[in-house]
Amino acid sequence: MSPFLFYLIHLAVLAYALVGGVFLAFSDFIMRALAATSGHGGAEAMQAINREVFRWVFMTLFLGLAALSLALIVHAAVGPSRPGAMLIGMAGLVYLLGCFGVTIVCNVPMNETLARMDLSQDATRAYWTGTYLPRWTFWNTVRTIACGLSAALLLFGLTTLSRAQPA
Repeated sequence: MSPFLFYLIHLAVLAYALVGGVFLAFSDFIMRALAATSGHGGAEAMQAINREVFRWVFMTLFLGLAALSLALIVHAAVGPSRPGAMLIGMAGLVYLLGCFGVTIVCNVPMNETLARMDLSQDATRAYWTGTYLPRWTFWNTVRTIACGLSAALLLFGLTTLSRAQPA
């Protein structure tokens, strides 16, 4: 493995963990705090959060990891067969399906629905409490687990590769 790829994978472990940490914060306490607000406060705050998420730091990590994950899968599939390569490829696959895919298929559509809703309507509160909070948080927890698992698989893959390298 080239030194560039070796260090890039180290950075990917950190990036998977950082993105997973953002998702963990939402699943662990942010969504509960938003649910505890009175009236439409939580829905309004989430609308604002969903607009701000497009700032460059988070989106660079999130989208960059999707591209890097695809590269890891390809490298594991077509690269030389080495110990740890399968773990590295699996890390990319878990992120692409469990984080990126879940975001596109599950969380983003709910965010878009919430963004179109009028905060003064009772239907918005019903959607917020009955649909958005439980479903969005469930799928966000899936993303959290996927990021943590991707980081762990990548770390174990690197460890396996390092042990297989001659000293």
